Amino acid sequence: MNQILVTKKLYITPELKRKKKIYKFDFFLSVFLVCILISLCIYAEYDRNKSEEVSQDILANIEMQEDTTVAKNNILVVVLDDEEQNERIVQEQTNTNNNVNPTKKTVQTTQEGYRYTTIATINIPKINVTYPVVDGETDSAEETEILLKMSPTKFWGANPNEVGNFCIVGHNYRNTKFFSKVPTLVVGDIIEITDLSGKTIQYKVYNKYEVAPTDVSCTTQITNGKKEITLITCTDDSKKRVVVKARE
Repeated sequence: MNQILVTKKLYITPELKRKKKIYKFDFFLSVFLVCILISLCIYAEYDRNKSEEVSQDILANIEMQEDTTVAKNNILVVVLDDEEQNERIVQEQTNTNNNVNPTKKTVQTTQEGYRYTTIATINIPKINVTYPVVDGETDSAEETEILLKMSPTKFWGANPNEVGNFCIVGHNYRNTKFFSKVPTLVVGDIIEITDLSGKTIQYKVYNKYEVAPTDVSCTTQITNGKKEITLITCTDDSKKRVVVKARE
């Protein structure tokens, strides 16, 4: 028996001890990394839920203000030149003598100091989402990124329910929140936009496609005098952008 034990002990070389320590280190490192990954996933989900709460708070405030707003003047938007997205837009008031005051917008400020207004509400019955649409003051990339964490955001174009192309961007969180289900829309689906005067217009999807992140051709304001909206979000792998086009 003693001979067996001595013989076994002889096989435990310094090299084996070193490898055993390395295996233990690798094991504990793997456990540590898995814990960090789980923590990041939990925090990301918490952050998304927090964003949802902020968005719904904004939406609730819009609903309380709808009865106190007054209708806006009708605006005619005429696009003269669309080269390189530098559109020249002529805005002509068609009811200048009806003594109607424009709708007042409440300016709010994010924790980071960016000022924004809520300009509309978007409702997509098929995917059961309703959100406010916010608009920043500077249109900088930093401002847009902050606002996107709160709610879908105006990216470019005409004002809500006016002639032109009202472009809205929203995050794809790969769940049911924000624009996550927008890529599932198909031609014929309905999107509803309610402006601050309380007017709701239904838009029917007529096209959907994917583009590179740098391709902004979908924001063109040439609409042949029609009212259009464009929804933009990421693909599930975030490599491309999903574009959904709809017309009144």
